[in-house]
Parts: sequence; structure tokens; C-alpha cells
Amino acid sequence: MEKEEQQNRKKDADAGPGANLRSAGDRGAAERTIAVQTVRMRQQPEQIDLKELFFMLLAHWRMILLSVLAGAALFGAYCTFMLDPSFQTEASIYITSTDSVISISDLQLSAALTEDYAKIINSRTVLNKVIDELGLDLDYKALRKLISVNNPDSTHIVEITVTCSDPELCRDITNALVDIGVNQIYQVIGSSMPTVIDFSAAESVEDVSDSLTSWLVKGGLLGGILICAILVMRSLMDTTLKTEEDLERYLGIPVLSSVPYCKDM
Repeated sequence: MEKEEQQNRKKDADAGPGANLRSAGDRGAAERTIAVQTVRMRQQPEQIDLKELFFMLLAHWRMILLSVLAGAALFGAYCTFMLDPSFQTEASIYITSTDSVISISDLQLSAALTEDYAKIINSRTVLNKVIDELGLDLDYKALRKLISVNNPDSTHIVEITVTCSDPELCRDITNALVDIGVNQIYQVIGSSMPTVIDFSAAESVEDVSDSLTSWLVKGGLLGGILICAILVMRSLMDTTLKTEEDLERYLGIPVLSSVPYCKDM
């Protein structure tokens, strides 16, 4: 060993100070090359490898499954304990312009006035009368949000639909709207009183609330999409080099050897 060290010192002495300068220059050039390649790597636009993202998400399948279950549980609890049920019922009236025999001109006039009749039923005056008759604890603006008055195409029929959380109140509001609305139309228009086709009945009240299953599906989908988005964003924003392939791809440096990692050590 002593002989080898003496030979190395002799070689360095024979080479002179120029050899040390050359070796230092080579190291500096290598460092500059790596720095330039690193800057270029950061300046290059990020290329998204969909296959790599897929396997990354597949590796986190437990986390995704837990997020799906958590989202479904939260939405299911909201639907069960916090969401009020929603009931809907409807009634309909038929509009004619006179009490006499109906002619073509009467039908044409009725068709032209049907939209006006719908607006009268949904007017502030009618809604306030409904509130007073039923003793409702709300104003006409709040009541108007519960009501939908429609005129089906090519008909002389006005459909009144009410949606609220109480089935009996839903039916009572609908019937009160029909009675008061018909009288108000007769007072305003001055022609024949509209004919009621259907009043709201107990059997016509329908539960239109979203089912628990639909809320569970919505929560599961939202939870899964949210955690997948977080994982993908974290993967795209991570610029660290982790594998030998990353070194060759981004820095252009060939890997000469690698040291295996052992957890037991």
C-alpha cells in the first residue's frame, strides 16, 4: 500500500500542477452541464403520461376507496337527517271565453288568454288570499317559489303544481289556488268562469324527494373524483427525481451503478 501511494504521489508530481487544473476544470464543466440540463428540464413543458397516472392511481386504490365510502356516508347522513322530504301535487282548469256554445273564435280567444289566466293565478293578490285563507306563516314571495303554473302547448288548460315538505299542506295550497284563482279570473276577465278539471286529492300527492341511493351515488362519485384530482395534481407538481429512468430522461446522465436499499439495515 505504501508503495502504491508513493507511486501515485510521484505521478502527480511528474504531471505537475496542470493535471490538477485539468481535473478541476473537468469537474466544473460536468457540474455546469448538469446545471444547464436541470434548467432545461424545468423550462420544458410538462408531458403528461396517462399510463403513469393510471398506475399511480391504481397504487392508491385503498385511499380512493376510503374517499368514496366517506363521501357516500356524508351524503347519506345529510339525506337522512338534514334534508326535508319533498311532496308534489297538481290541479288543472279548463279555460273558455263564453258560457254559450263554443265556436272556433271562442277557442282562439281562449288560447290567446290562457297565458293571462296563468299570470292571474300566480299574482300577488291571489297568493295573499291563499295565505289568509290557510293561515300560512310566509309571504307571497315565499309561496310563489312553491308554485308552478304552466300552460301545455296547444291546449286551453292551466296546470297548477305545488311542491313543499308537507303533503297535506301541499294539497290544501293547490286547492285554495284553484278556488281563489278561478274567482279572480272571472272578476278580472269578466267572461265565463273557468271549468275545474281536477282538484288535488290525497292520492294525487307524490313524494318527489331524491332517494337515499341517489345521494349515496352522488357522494361516492364526488369523493372519488376529489381524491383522484388531488393525487393527480400532487403527482404533476412533484418535480423530484426518484428513479434511474428519471435521471436518463431529464438529465441525460447514464446510470453506471446503483446501491440497493434494504429495509433491515
